[in-house]
Amino acid sequence: MAKKTFAQRLKALFGIHSKEDDAFFDDLTDILIEGDVGAKTAVEIVDTLQTRCREKRITGSEAITEELFSMFEPYVKKTDLIPEAGKVNIYMVLGVNGVGKTTSVAKMARLYSKYGFNVIMSASDTFRAAAVDQLAKHGERLGIRVVKHQMGSDPSAVVFDAGEACRANGGGLVLADTAGRLHNKENLVNELKKIDRVARTKADEGCYKKILVIDATTGQNAVRQAEVFNEAIGLDAIVLTKYDSTAKGGEIITIGKELGIPVAFVCTGEKYPDIEAFNPASYVRDFLSN
Repeated sequence: MAKKTFAQRLKALFGIHSKEDDAFFDDLTDILIEGDVGAKTAVEIVDTLQTRCREKRITGSEAITEELFSMFEPYVKKTDLIPEAGKVNIYMVLGVNGVGKTTSVAKMARLYSKYGFNVIMSASDTFRAAAVDQLAKHGERLGIRVVKHQMGSDPSAVVFDAGEACRANGGGLVLADTAGRLHNKENLVNELKKIDRVARTKADEGCYKKILVIDATTGQNAVRQAEVFNEAIGLDAIVLTKYDSTAKGGEIITIGKELGIPVAFVCTGEKYPDIEAFNPASYVRDFLSN
């Protein structure tokens, strides 16, 4: 049986409690945490909400839900990743294994190619043959160039060559698919720092972005991944995969509030067109209403 969404639990909460007293707000804190909003963030939100409800005399499910919406929306941030025409743009795509990173690279490649950008995919996950082969197949299907090296070669060298190829073509966008780094492996994080240094030197000024792909179904694990990658090399944006109305969704509220990292794209399926620009208001409405 599928777990209840935050919205379903919230609706049930109003049915259980006849008034919005301390017990109600304590239970609200619990269901926020169950909805993958971090404990610290959940406590702060509910404390503020309780004060607002008391001061503004807000009562009832509809009014309290609307007040929650007004509180959540500023925490949920978005960004528009728009490459600069005529320049070398490099987007390094990060994430642990299993989040849909390579497929997300292909989706973004198709999207930017449709917008008229010269796109190159860099197969910088040189540790898994399957990853290089998968990206090469995406390239064949989409008619998009893939720069790749032999298995086990230096991933930063692949990014270097992709950047050179992009410059030789008069600019465009390099989407670098990096290895599925285990966020608790120090040596792998250090290797990401090396790729970061190379990518920074090959991209034109202001045209280098670091994008973390996270799985919407993994909750607080996604928050921890964002913390570690952000601390290691800094993050500019997030791509959220495997998102539908059954995903709990609270992790994006925590990531936005605690880390200030915006979301660029949401992926809702496996097909190439299943990617869309992130809409904070729709996301919060889904979290509160679906």
